Amino acid sequence: MAVDNQTVVYISEQIVILISCALSFLGSLLIIFTYIIWPDLRTTPRTLLVYLSVADLLSAGSYAYGVWSVFESNSVDCVVQGAISTFANTSSFFWTVAIAIYLYILIVKSNQRQADSFVLCFHVISWGIPLGITVAALALGRIGYDASEVSVGWCWVRIQAPDHVLWMLLTGKIWEFLAYLTLPVLYVLIKKHIHRAHAALSEYRPILACSPLSQSLSNMADRKLTLIPIIFIALRIWSTVRFLLMLTDSPARQNPVLVTLHGIGNTFQGAANCIMFVLFTQPIRSRLFTMLCCCSCRVGSGASNTPNHSGLGLDVETPSQPEDTPNISSRGWPDGC
Repeated sequence: MAVDNQTVVYISEQIVILISCALSFLGSLLIIFTYIIWPDLRTTPRTLLVYLSVADLLSAGSYAYGVWSVFESNSVDCVVQGAISTFANTSSFFWTVAIAIYLYILIVKSNQRQADSFVLCFHVISWGIPLGITVAALALGRIGYDASEVSVGWCWVRIQAPDHVLWMLLTGKIWEFLAYLTLPVLYVLIKKHIHRAHAALSEYRPILACSPLSQSLSNMADRKLTLIPIIFIALRIWSTVRFLLMLTDSPARQNPVLVTLHGIGNTFQGAANCIMFVLFTQPIRSRLFTMLCCCSCRVGSGASNTPNHSGLGLDVETPSQPEDTPNISSRGWPDGC
């Protein structure tokens, strides 16, 4: 594909995407900041969310540099930016799926010990595979200027490489497709498990199951589990659309609206994670509100001294029962869900 076909990135698109990068950068920082300053809320799912936020932080920073620069050649900074964004973006896919797998094992399989045993594997896979792919792409000279054909100003896979489609798949697209399939399946299974548990509770303890508190917690968990895959797909789908349009050599891939949506989708993930994290995690929301209001009062019951497991705001208490059995609440699923 000739470089003459490069997609023009307009100033208005740059401004919008840079704002998205800034929001994502700040959102990722906020998740990391709350993890550092409140040790009692450092639980395994939130730790996984911090690793995801580190990847999103690197992504937002490297994308912002690329959008600001709008590269036009295979310069050194283009290659460096492309390598960082390739590693961080691919790692973000893996950590997003890792959190879903952890919650599935913890909630559906009711086995915290097994879930925790996967954390080391998550590190090896989520950092190791992206690093290996990025190093291989760099060694073979495949990272560089892509004429904004499947990017928005930043560098990714060299568009003039004869096997650029293969490397676009290896450095992101194939993992993106797998995430599209994996996330909805896992979160649907978790939702079904929670609904079955609530139905069983309604049969044996109807008064408790129908209480406002029980209904509220069930509805909140349901919203969280619905929004996570929907938001991920809604943000990432525009990149996939442009990739498919590039394969067919369609000029529609250069449409300014599609280009802008692609840029926002690739750069807003950290901000989206932060919004869900704050809105659906009551202890964090309460403490942040207290901090912003400059109050010295202790946060209410939602920020108790007992740490809660949470992934993207999904709270699950640490089990006090035998190590293979999570703490099951009166609602029929792990406490806090």
